[in-house]
Amino acid sequence: MAAPSQDEIRARVAQACTIVVKVGSSSLTTPDGHLDPTRLDALVGALASAANDGARLVLVTSGAIAAGFGPLGFRSRPDDVATQQATASVGQGLLMARYEAAFARRGLKVGQILITARDTTLAVQYRNARRTLCRLLDLGVIPVINENDALASNEIRFGDNDRLSALIANIVSADALVLLTDVDALYTAPPSHPEARRIEFVPDVDEAMNQVDAAGSSSGLGTGGMTTKLDAARMAASSGIPVVLARADQAGPALAGDRVGTLFAPIHRRGSSNRLWIKYASLPQGGYVVDAGAAEAIRGGRASLLAAGTVSIRGGFSAGDPVWIWDRSGTRLAKGLSGYDSEEAEEMLGMTTADLRRRQGAHFAHPLVHRDSLVLI
Repeated sequence: MAAPSQDEIRARVAQACTIVVKVGSSSLTTPDGHLDPTRLDALVGALASAANDGARLVLVTSGAIAAGFGPLGFRSRPDDVATQQATASVGQGLLMARYEAAFARRGLKVGQILITARDTTLAVQYRNARRTLCRLLDLGVIPVINENDALASNEIRFGDNDRLSALIANIVSADALVLLTDVDALYTAPPSHPEARRIEFVPDVDEAMNQVDAAGSSSGLGTGGMTTKLDAARMAASSGIPVVLARADQAGPALAGDRVGTLFAPIHRRGSSNRLWIKYASLPQGGYVVDAGAAEAIRGGRASLLAAGTVSIRGGFSAGDPVWIWDRSGTRLAKGLSGYDSEEAEEMLGMTTADLRRRQGAHFAHPLVHRDSLVLI
């Protein structure tokens, strides 16, 4: 079967039921750091049009720090973390007030969610976020999401919210992700380069990441560049979600499926929510080292990890925790959920299933990591 064409995929975006839209700081503020009401209102107008046509929208917005440093009297974005956090606490209120007013004028309700990386890496928090977001969407509310910059200990770890938007797209099982920025598309090099060429359609984002020089393409107000947007596009596309990268003033045409910006085709079918969390959000603290035979079976993509092929354990973990699977050379092969505590697993290494059943009982005659809870890296 032939791969879908650009027009077919853009039609999917136009017809998407659930859409995550991410907008960066530089698309919402003036050069001197103040929130720009005109630009924000224009964005809300485009989103409201899609919402009124029946789309369920999630907005991932940067801009809290950029909105706050002007009113606090800073001439530019502060450099130290403490001042950035204080600035974010001021700017987030200003940012949200503008969104609430702009959407209310169009008859739409919004709900604020501030999130940290920990909320996506812990399975319980991930499920809580999914439940809350899905309920807001069912109620006809547009979730407005930002990283909780006022409390984040390592500032802006999501990369100007680009990675966060891809994780949110997975959490809500989005049909499309739209990344809005101050650049009109992906280029083969920074747009200022004389030989830079605009790319309209990316059928395989993995291949594109090897061919594009994304360094140096970031504004002075945001924290992310084109590299973080490519990472987000790769995460979403490999989860079966088409991605549009466009300039913020092209939000309406991008949502309508017009040929603006750059379209990234989905390169895999969508996986289960649990497997997507394991692959993109979980943060293993240890794992298993396997022999050559087990490594080959894992790479094949259809095998569980058995005790017989496991040679050692690194770190400590509990049953149900995410774990790495390494080969003997230290290469990461996969992530998965361990079926056993590290102390239990230590006593099982090298044993066949029959040996485990005979020596330790039926409870232990199961894989260390079942293939349904295992994803390749």
